[in-house]
Amino acid sequence: MSLFDDDFYSTKTSRKRERPWRPKGSTPFTSFADRRRNVALVAGVGGALIMLLLVWMVGGIGKSSTGASLAVPASVAKADVHPMNNNDSVVAATEKIKPTVVSVISAKKDDKGQETGIGIGSGVIFGRSGDKVRIVTNNHVVESGNQFEIVNFQGEHRKATLIGRDRITDLAVLEADGKDIKALAEFGDSDILRAGETAIAVGNPLGLGFSPTVTQGIISSPKRTIPVSLSRDGGDYDWEMDVIQTDAAINQGNSGGPLVNIEGKVIGINSMKISDTGVEGLGFAIPINSVKPIIDSLIKDHKVKRPLMGVSTQELQAFKGTDVLKLPADVKTGVIVFDVSGPAKDAGLKPQDVIVQLDDRKIDSTIALRKYLYNEKHIGDKVNVVYYRGGKKLNVVVTLVEASDK
Repeated sequence: MSLFDDDFYSTKTSRKRERPWRPKGSTPFTSFADRRRNVALVAGVGGALIMLLLVWMVGGIGKSSTGASLAVPASVAKADVHPMNNNDSVVAATEKIKPTVVSVISAKKDDKGQETGIGIGSGVIFGRSGDKVRIVTNNHVVESGNQFEIVNFQGEHRKATLIGRDRITDLAVLEADGKDIKALAEFGDSDILRAGETAIAVGNPLGLGFSPTVTQGIISSPKRTIPVSLSRDGGDYDWEMDVIQTDAAINQGNSGGPLVNIEGKVIGINSMKISDTGVEGLGFAIPINSVKPIIDSLIKDHKVKRPLMGVSTQELQAFKGTDVLKLPADVKTGVIVFDVSGPAKDAGLKPQDVIVQLDDRKIDSTIALRKYLYNEKHIGDKVNVVYYRGGKKLNVVVTLVEASDK
C-alpha cells in the first residue's frame, strides 16, 4: 500500500478475451496544463488590460464634472448584495455537510509497529452510539490498513476502529470518539433523484493538503449500472454496481465522501470515476438508499451475510475449443465450473460442468450467477441448478450456506 492508496474500482476497458479452453489438470490522471500554459498566459494578460480599462471607465463615471461623487440612492446602498439564488443554496448545503466530512487515514503496520504504507480517503459522520460516532467510507479506503484515524475539517485527529467492511458494495463503517462532535449527516432519498439536479461532492482529493474540497455539478443519471473488477487490477469484470452518475469533480482521496443534494442531504457515497485521456465529468456514487441496509448489517454483524453456493466459474463464451465439453450446438452461453466446494460439492457438481440456469433464471455469466444469489436468495434457501455434463442436461438442488469471510 502506498501514499494516497485510494484506488478507485477499475472502470477501464476489460481485458476479457477469448482464451483457449484447458480442461482441469491441463498444463491515473491526465493533465493538460502544459499544453494550455501559453493560452492561459495570453488570456491572463488580456484580462488584466480589460480590467484596467473598466476601472478607468468606472472612475470617470463615478464623478461629476466638478469632481463631486454621484449620489447613491439609499435603496440601492442598503440592497442585499447577496440575493438568494442557487449559489447561496450551494453555500448553505456545503455549510451543513462540511462539519460531518472527515479524512480517513488507513495505516498498515507490521508486527514490529513499523509503518509499511498509508492510504487517505474521505468519510462522513452519520450516526452516534453512546459516546462514539460512526463514519461511513469506502471499503477500498480501509481494506489494506490495520490502524485508522479520522481528521475533521479543523485538522483534529482521532483514532478510529473498523466496525465492518464489505468488498462487494465497497462500503465500510468506522467508529471514533464522539466528544464535542455534534453534527451528523442527514441522509436523503436517492430513489427520487432526477437528471439535472444539483449535486455537490465534498471530500479530500489528493490527501490532507486539499481538505476539505467542494465541487459542484449535476446528476447526470440517477441510476447507472457499471461493470467493475472487485480486485481493482484492471482485469476481468466480476461484478456490477448500481450507481449515481455525476459530473461533479471526484478525484483520488474523494472516495468515501458524500455526494449531497441542494438541501445538504447525503444522496450517495463517492466511490469511483472513469479517468482516461479525453474523459471528463464521469464520476459515480453509491446511492444512499443502497448504502443504508449495508451499514446496518456492518454495524450489527460486522459484515454483510451472503449465501454461498460453492462454485468458481468462468464464462463459457470466453473460451474457444470447448468441443471437449460436448455441449449441444444451441448452447452458446453459460458458466464453466472450475472448482467446487461446500454445498455444490455435496450436491454432486463437478469441475467442467456448465451451468446454464438457476431456478427459472438463465445464467450467462459469473456476474449473473452472483447477482441472482446475492440479490434474490438467502442463506438456507434451496436453488435448482440446471447444467450440462458430457453433453447431457441435468439438474441438482443445492442448499445455500453462509459465505465465510475472505
